[in-house]
Amino acid sequence: MPSPGAAGEPGQPLGPSNSQDVPTPQGHSPEQDSAQTQEPGQEPPRAPQPARRRDGRYIAMLVSGALTIVLGIAAAVLPVPYVVESPGPTFNTLGTDHNKPVISITGHATYPAKGNLDLTTVYINGGPNGPVNIFEAFQAWLDGSKAVYPEELLYPKGVTKQQSEQESALAMTNSQENAIASALQEENIPYGQKLAVAGLSDGSASAGKLQTGDVFTSINGKAVTSLNVVQTALADGAGAPAAVVVDRNGKPVTVSITPGKGSNGKYILGVLLQYKFTFPFDVKISLDQVGGPSAGMMFALGIIDSITPGDLTGGKHVAGTGTISPDGTVGPIGGIAQKMRGARNGGATLFLAPAANCDEVVGHVPDGLQVVKVDTLADAKSAVERLASGQDMSRLPTCSNN
Repeated sequence: MPSPGAAGEPGQPLGPSNSQDVPTPQGHSPEQDSAQTQEPGQEPPRAPQPARRRDGRYIAMLVSGALTIVLGIAAAVLPVPYVVESPGPTFNTLGTDHNKPVISITGHATYPAKGNLDLTTVYINGGPNGPVNIFEAFQAWLDGSKAVYPEELLYPKGVTKQQSEQESALAMTNSQENAIASALQEENIPYGQKLAVAGLSDGSASAGKLQTGDVFTSINGKAVTSLNVVQTALADGAGAPAAVVVDRNGKPVTVSITPGKGSNGKYILGVLLQYKFTFPFDVKISLDQVGGPSAGMMFALGIIDSITPGDLTGGKHVAGTGTISPDGTVGPIGGIAQKMRGARNGGATLFLAPAANCDEVVGHVPDGLQVVKVDTLADAKSAVERLASGQDMSRLPTCSNN
């Protein structure tokens, strides 16, 4: 192995290039010969130098680089507690999904329609739907079409994917029934409606008095025909015990319940309520892999267009979103900025938005999309009819005016 030479250059051999071997005199040991006098002009050989230690900074850089790689891999793999919303596909309630009509009606006359009444959706990543990593979350922050929220704002702590899907499916079912009821009410078609107990909340004032499946008959002597009747009776009672009559397995049961106060300060019975309907004809809604309550208003418009003569949209492309109550009230939803973008991507030119979502609409309307705010199903129907007839749309209420 080469070592430093006399001139200090690596790879240079010991001593001058013309040196010769010197024989060992008799009677002298090799150890003694090693100390013999050098020839004139010849430099004495130098002892091999010990190998230099590696600079500590070099090792530190190696360790730092390795840690950076490990942390980078961990960041790419480990989930973060955020949820990412992005525009999803649209579905025409007047069209088909997987070769099946989205809305099919039997027992009542139906009429063909040429336009679009699109319900809008949102893709959700994170939470029980599967984790997102820091790079995905950061990319979404930089993408104007997406939104990032802390997980706890959208999902209760500890909720599983199965629980989330079940809740979403139940919300979709209730939304469809409410849509049928509101559409029939808008068209003045009578139907049966009852209010039933779906469950009791924690610490419910009705614990031990009401049961799941009980159907409300009256409260404080007034027939219960809607949730509004119950809410009005409790407000009028100002916390006094309420006389509640329910139908339990075909028998009347009377109980006295002292209401509690909800987080909004209103008096409540502490029960989860759901409507049970009896419709004069059958309406079936088929839509795979879509859940939640936000398609209610668009389902209702699709039903109205299907059971009434003519073409409600006049062949135009309309999209929208909003929950619906049996009385036709349109309620707020989530992800409206992403839904507007999805609607425009799908070809819509008019978007129907719940008035309660106006704060999220302003500043997020895509080019080429007119947004009309609506409070009721009647408002939404009127806006579509106005578009179909070619009337001036500029006078309709928007989220930037009254």
